[in-house]
Amino acid sequence: MTETVPRRGGTERPYDIVLFGATGFAGELTAQYLAAHAPADCRWAIAGRTPAKLEKLRERLVAVNPACATLPVLHADAADPASLRELAAHTRVVATTVGPYIRYGEGLVAACADAGTDYADLSGEPEFADRMYLAYDARARETGARIVHACGFDSVPHDLGVYFTVKQLPEGIPLRVDGFVRSNAMFSGGTFASALTAFGRGRQTLRAAKERRLSEPRLVGRRARAPIGAPRRSRETGTWALPLPTIDPQVVARSAAALERYGPDFRYRHYAAVKWLPVAAGGVAAVGAVFALAQIPAARAWLMDRYAAGSGPDEERRGRSWFTVRFVGEGGGRRVFTEVSGGDPGYDETAKMLAESVLCLAFDELPATSGQVTTAVAMGDALLERLMAAGLRFRVAAVRE
Repeated sequence: MTETVPRRGGTERPYDIVLFGATGFAGELTAQYLAAHAPADCRWAIAGRTPAKLEKLRERLVAVNPACATLPVLHADAADPASLRELAAHTRVVATTVGPYIRYGEGLVAACADAGTDYADLSGEPEFADRMYLAYDARARETGARIVHACGFDSVPHDLGVYFTVKQLPEGIPLRVDGFVRSNAMFSGGTFASALTAFGRGRQTLRAAKERRLSEPRLVGRRARAPIGAPRRSRETGTWALPLPTIDPQVVARSAAALERYGPDFRYRHYAAVKWLPVAAGGVAAVGAVFALAQIPAARAWLMDRYAAGSGPDEERRGRSWFTVRFVGEGGGRRVFTEVSGGDPGYDETAKMLAESVLCLAFDELPATSGQVTTAVAMGDALLERLMAAGLRFRVAAVRE
């Protein structure tokens, strides 16, 4: 563990951070990162529904840091609201990797919103984020809880990458940013299950988005939007750009709506960048086929069985994985090219992002925010600095006036 840092917000609760779902694939990687990088005075614990698995994980963490021999093990179950309320009441920040979140996540969000406990997850599920906003944003604002979804590859590189790009552009004028994502990474069973669940809930997702739009306060005198772009050849990146219908552009638009620095009229478009047209066409066809099968319950169940939950690529495969997100930002006659890049996005880097997010919430001086907020709004510069110090690369590649 690293040097001691000042604790923000008092010591009345037994723990600074609790990691819920620690024995899953992403959960164990996050636990390993915390074991190696949490400050010496960080009071953290691991939690889940099976004590025996948690105790075996603790034994493995001792190899990372001998101090983990006394790491507390807490029982909590997504199906037991009382255990979730107890967990939330005993810590200042909760990190959770238990998904699909639309099935297993609401109880913990409710408990944290009620207890005034900061919450961070890895959800890339738009319906879940919208439902949690509608149900718990107001209560979280009352108690001071910060509810921060999408603290992994969904959506930290995109949200903070646009935040970083906007800082390179003039203030007080309309801004346009496009993001182009490339990666060679594999996914785990948990990620696949979350994606299939979302694909199979198209109508519910649209309904939740509509209800949120009707509920959210309207911007006055400003505009922030993230329209779906058309497929095109991108001269800026030398690739085919395919619109990515992920949660990332929605998160970016919410950051832009909340932060004046994004200007009076902000637009973001989000793309997958593919070098070869046949690969692009094949990718679209594959996603379309999976989406179609996900509408059929029996087919969806069969697909989920192909990848067991809790499984994922091994260390050697993750070591060969990488991601790059390139941004093109324009405003006031200035054009900037920026880039966010790192290693394995779905697991090693996602664990880093989630762990640094909860460390940031627990220990850093941050803007006064509450309710459902994005990483850029809740943590901004502090998380950006942490991630750069941890090895993620945020850089300005070029500027044109």
